[in-house]
Amino acid sequence: MKLESPNLSKSSWVLLLIFLLCAAGLVNLYSISQLTGLGAFKKQLVWVLVGLLTMAAISNLKPLTLKRYSFAFYLGFLVLLALIFVFGKTVSGSRSWFQMGPVSLQPSEFIKIGIIMVLANYYGSEMAAKENYNLVELLRPIALLFIPTAAVIAQPDMGTAMTILLIGSSIILLLGISRKALLRIIIIALISVIPAWHLLIKDYQKERIYSFIDTSSDPFGISYNSIQSQIAIGSGMGYGKGFSLGSQSNLNFLPAHHTDFAFSVIGEEWGFRGSVFVLLLYFSIILFILNTATSLNDRFGMIACFGIAAMFFWHAVINIAMVTGLMPIIGTPLFFISYGGSSTLTAFIGMGVVLCLKRK
Repeated sequence: MKLESPNLSKSSWVLLLIFLLCAAGLVNLYSISQLTGLGAFKKQLVWVLVGLLTMAAISNLKPLTLKRYSFAFYLGFLVLLALIFVFGKTVSGSRSWFQMGPVSLQPSEFIKIGIIMVLANYYGSEMAAKENYNLVELLRPIALLFIPTAAVIAQPDMGTAMTILLIGSSIILLLGISRKALLRIIIIALISVIPAWHLLIKDYQKERIYSFIDTSSDPFGISYNSIQSQIAIGSGMGYGKGFSLGSQSNLNFLPAHHTDFAFSVIGEEWGFRGSVFVLLLYFSIILFILNTATSLNDRFGMIACFGIAAMFFWHAVINIAMVTGLMPIIGTPLFFISYGGSSTLTAFIGMGVVLCLKRK
């Protein structure tokens, strides 16, 4: 396959944004790894390099190839989700990981791309192209969304399942839904709340919701992570404590400071100024994706780009709300900032798809 460097050069400014975000994530990880060793930092650096190569390869595919094989990608990721129940490793109560030596992969991250592509393929066809879909016409896209969501819930991983639902729902709502169908879906969702609470939500997940409502109920137990995160962000104030000088993170008061709460470390060490800078980079990337979507005449490409923008948006909103105490902790990483090979690779795959479609 011949790599077409002009394709990437046309989008050099967004590549710079991605580089800056990855650099911020690596600097952040290096800061908190000095006392515990640089193993996580080195692994993340490798994942970033692998992600860059993957993004470059995908960006040089033919856009028609993405559309033609979108359902195959979706089925492939579904197979991986099924295999997780046989060969998966349990981490923090969820059977969500494949462990292959030093490498861990989380298929539920990749299925987000699969869902975006298959919904874009379905809605992008001439037969499905219309406005204000009724409930019968929504059965197929809802089924395509529900099957992997149910598999992720069964792991159980409610945070990832919630993100998947938000991404898929964003696409469905964008493309139009009749008022009657929307009302029926809302009614069904409300009716499902009580049985879902008793049958699907685990006890520790219920405790997280209770602690979110009243953080003082168990400050040294289930509420500890949220409280420490808010202390870390607040103590950074306007300009932060400085590189590697964050007491909450470097003295291990803040758990999971390299994954779910990586942004809390940025807030503590670089303050409000550094936090805003990272968020501006992040949302500039989202605006680039949305601008790409609106510039495409191809319906498949437009929907796929919007879905990837939704994926970045919801990851950012949920993670920031989570670490600032505005919603319960559900374990959603911040792309390019949080440590994690699967989430990092998913973000790069998404950007590769956008750059590929931008060529059309």
